[in-house]
Amino acid sequence: MTLLTAPEIERYEKHLCLPEVGLEGQQLLKNGKVLCVGAGGLGTSALPYLAAAGVGKIGIFDFDRVEVSNLQRQILYTVSDIGNLKVNVAKERLLALNPHVDVTVYPESLTSGNALNIIKDYDVVIDATDNYAAKYLINDACFHLKKPDIFASILRFSGQCAVFAAPDGPCYRCLFPNPPAPDMVPSCAEAGVLGALPGLLGTMQAIEALKILLNKGETLSGRIITIDTLNFKWNQFHLAQNPECLLCAKHTPFDKLERSIAQCQNTIPEISIEKFKNLREKHADFFLLDVRDRNEYAESNLNGYLIPLDELPSRLNELNPNDFIIVHCKMGGRAKKAIQILQKNGFTNVHNLKGGILAWEAV
Repeated sequence: MTLLTAPEIERYEKHLCLPEVGLEGQQLLKNGKVLCVGAGGLGTSALPYLAAAGVGKIGIFDFDRVEVSNLQRQILYTVSDIGNLKVNVAKERLLALNPHVDVTVYPESLTSGNALNIIKDYDVVIDATDNYAAKYLINDACFHLKKPDIFASILRFSGQCAVFAAPDGPCYRCLFPNPPAPDMVPSCAEAGVLGALPGLLGTMQAIEALKILLNKGETLSGRIITIDTLNFKWNQFHLAQNPECLLCAKHTPFDKLERSIAQCQNTIPEISIEKFKNLREKHADFFLLDVRDRNEYAESNLNGYLIPLDELPSRLNELNPNDFIIVHCKMGGRAKKAIQILQKNGFTNVHNLKGGILAWEAV
């Protein structure tokens, strides 16, 4: 075990006087390793507290870059960081906060190909992602590696927090056996989120991680906390292992698990940013449909024809079913819903711009 230095003892004074932490506990934190998947609202709220608390090794997984709309809730970033990789900015800020910690960054996507190899080197994983595919992947990898998965989700004014895949506790699949259809649940980018909400949930995730490293207190394994901040109502629900769970009960191998919503999306053709760029350069004949809201369009656009998603059903007469239509939004979620609406109304040559305007701006 790596021992504390004199400067660290001074820094962690308020921890050392806690009977539940003390010198031994602070050394456990120093030797602890936490991986945070996602450096958005939840991640940027959890990470500073992990670093400040003295967690010795912190990993940050995120491929995204800072944009102006992040600044409403992602508190590690500033205007001067716009366009930079989130993981690099986050690492710089954490080391400025506490130079005694080691920060490793992964500027890439967590995939079924790299998840097991990376997660195995950490004690705890914080799921700070905002999509179902990632949450299933993190849960499945943590279950097979016997690592606690600290889950949180946020939307509008509401949030949830739980610990999955802990010994003898339920996993994420016990609660949600199958992902919902892509048109059933909006993302934060589409539905919005109160700026301070991820601060609350991300801090809860950090607290759970510290408790697990210290082996103190009662974690949220077997429980899920929900909060409605608009009316400030908390609820707690007890969770048990599902006797039909593909993991807990049937022990399905990692590589045999369906964890994406791709099956729900196979009927939606996509066009890559590279191909879209070539079409524009060649002045090809296509119709570009932007289904974001008016504020987003005013901020930046690709000169597409604007019909916000909620107005699309009543404005189909403005579109030609015979056109080659490329639909885009911010990241792809709303565009896919728009394409489903168009397909149901006889539009057959419709494609989603993969990654949306964010992917275009990142090129």
